[in-house]
Amino acid sequence: MTSMPRSPDLIAALAAIVGAEQVLTAAADTAPYLSDWRGRYRGAARCVVRPANTAEVAAVVRACAAAGVPMLPQGGNTSLCGAATPDAGGDAVLISLARLKRIFTVDAENDTICVGAGCTLAEVQAAARAAGRLFPLALASEGSCQIGGNLSTNAGGVQVLRYGNTRELTLGLEVVLPDGEVWNGLRGLRKDNTGYDLKHCFIGAEGTLGIITAAVLKLFPLPQRQSTCWLNVADPAAAVALLQAAKNAFNAQLTVFELISEVALGLVLQHIPQTRRPVAASPWYVLAEFSDAAPAAVEGWLAGQIAAGRVVDGVLAQSEREAQALWALRENISEAQKIEGISIKHDIAVPVSAIPEFLRRADGALVAAFPGIRVVAFGHVGDGNLHYNLSKADAQDNAAFLAAQPQVNRIVHDTVDALSGSISAEHGIGQLKIGELQHYKAPLELALMRRLKAAFDPQGLMNPGKLWAVETPPSFSSCARPR
Repeated sequence: MTSMPRSPDLIAALAAIVGAEQVLTAAADTAPYLSDWRGRYRGAARCVVRPANTAEVAAVVRACAAAGVPMLPQGGNTSLCGAATPDAGGDAVLISLARLKRIFTVDAENDTICVGAGCTLAEVQAAARAAGRLFPLALASEGSCQIGGNLSTNAGGVQVLRYGNTRELTLGLEVVLPDGEVWNGLRGLRKDNTGYDLKHCFIGAEGTLGIITAAVLKLFPLPQRQSTCWLNVADPAAAVALLQAAKNAFNAQLTVFELISEVALGLVLQHIPQTRRPVAASPWYVLAEFSDAAPAAVEGWLAGQIAAGRVVDGVLAQSEREAQALWALRENISEAQKIEGISIKHDIAVPVSAIPEFLRRADGALVAAFPGIRVVAFGHVGDGNLHYNLSKADAQDNAAFLAAQPQVNRIVHDTVDALSGSISAEHGIGQLKIGELQHYKAPLELALMRRLKAAFDPQGLMNPGKLWAVETPPSFSSCARPR
C-alpha cells in the first residue's frame, strides 16, 4: 500500500463528527499514539481521532470506509507485539478509544458489569470491588491497558489458572463493524444457544474484524482473604509437582501460581528501586496465592511441602504490605527488562506437564548455538504460559545478537511446536509474529481465518498489517484453498 497525502476533506469530516479538538494532526500531539510501549515499533497516521461514544466511532468508521482509508483502533497502547501501532506509510486514521470510559451498569445479582472499551482494567476492577465483586483479569499494566485492548488481544494475566482468560470472562460485546454498522450483543447471559456466538469472532482478533466499543463481563465473589507466598524450588519440574500438590489440596482456592527464574529476579533487584530479595537465592521461585483458604491450612501445607522436599525455602506474607512487596518482584520483571535493554521476547504456551522439557530443550539448544546467551524465563506456569526472553549481558554483544532473531525464533518455536504448544499464549500476533503465524499455523486454519477476514472486512481497511503480511484483502476464491 503506497503512502497517500492527508485528505483535508476527510479530516474536516472527522472534525465535524467528534469536534476539531479531538482530531489530532500536530506531530507533538500524535507522537504518544504512534510508538509502542517497548519502543520497538514507530509509525505514522493521517490523524488521531478521539470519539466519545459508540455513535461517534460508527460515524468515524463510515467516513473512513467511504473514503477507502484504513483504520487502526487503539486502546491503552500497551501491546507487546505492535498490534496497536500504525505502519510508516501514514495512510491510516488512528481511532483512540480512550474516551469511551463509561461504567454503564454493575449487576451484582447477575455477577456482571457492562463497561465502555476505554475503561482501564484498573477502573473496571475498582467498579466491581465497590459492589463487593471481583473482576479477576489481572495484568501488570492494569493502570493503563484498556478493556477494548484486553478483549482484542484476549489478554491472560496471573489469574487464568482459576478464572480463565478474557474470552472466558466475556458474556457480550458491542462492536462497530468495518462498514460502520453497530452490532449490539451486550447480553449478560451465561446460556444463549441461538446460533453462532459472534462475540468470539472479535475477541483476540486484534481489531482486524471490527472495533469493540463496550462489553458485558463476568464478576465473581470478592475474596475475603488471600495468602501470598514466595517459595524457592530446585527446578521447573519441582515447580510443576508443587503446582499439582497445591491444586489437589486447595482446588479453586489456588488462584495464582507463577514461575520466576533467578535471572529474572536479579534484573528486578538491579533496576527497580526499593525491591529486595525475600529469602535466600535459588535457581527458581514460585509466587503462589490462595484465596479464602484458612491461613493455618496454607501454613500447614507449606510445612508439608518443605518436609517433602518440593520447597527448599520460602516466606508467607504476613500483611498486605508484604504481599504487595512480593508481587512487585513479579510485576516489575518486564519493566526491569525494558531498562536493561532490548531482548528477543517469546510468549509461548505448552502443556503444563511439558514446561520442564521445553526449558531443557530450548535452553540447551540456545546455549549451544549462542554461547553466553542470557535466558530470562518467567510466567504463568499454572496455565502453561512462559515468557521466554533472550539477550546478551553486554550491550555490544547484544546488538549483534539481536540480528540473529530469526535463528533464535526457529529454535524456540520449533521446540514449542514439537511439544504441541503455541507461539503466542497471550500477547497476540500484531506485527511481531506475522511470519511465525504463517510458518506454524495449519494451512486450513489460515484459509479459514482469511475467509473470516474477507467476510467481515472485504475492503481490508481494519487494522491492516496485523496478523497478515499482505494488507490487500483476500478474495473468497483465493482463500478457499490452503496456500
